[in-house]
Amino acid sequence: MSLPDDVLGYHRKLAPEDREICDLLAAEIDRGLPEAAAKVWHAHPVWFLDGNPIVGYDRLKDAVRLMFWSGQSFDVEGLAPSGSFEAAEVRYRGADDIDVEALGAWLSAAREIQWDYEHIRTNRGLVKRTEF
Repeated sequence: MSLPDDVLGYHRKLAPEDREICDLLAAEIDRGLPEAAAKVWHAHPVWFLDGNPIVGYDRLKDAVRLMFWSGQSFDVEGLAPSGSFEAAEVRYRGADDIDVEALGAWLSAAREIQWDYEHIRTNRGLVKRTEF
């Protein structure tokens, strides 16, 4: 796994138990979406496909949240709706909470199902489904 310096810096600032969660998530995201580009965006690591945010995680008060920007449209269970657009999330309190098989299914769905967040401003705040 080769993470960019800004993502590595994010990981270095975490408590050991949170870093373990984020290291595992980063490894699985890189394995599931090797073509995605990672960077720290809005203060937390996010992976992009063609400029569109796909998946990211951040440390909350009581857990690490993994968020998929188009997750509400996935036909795979296990994610909870998040926010007012199409995002969905799951929260982890320990690395043992991570179901790697479910994560792989979500990553696979994330490649195929994307809402166009990259152009949300030019679309007057509307999110449109991308076509592949």
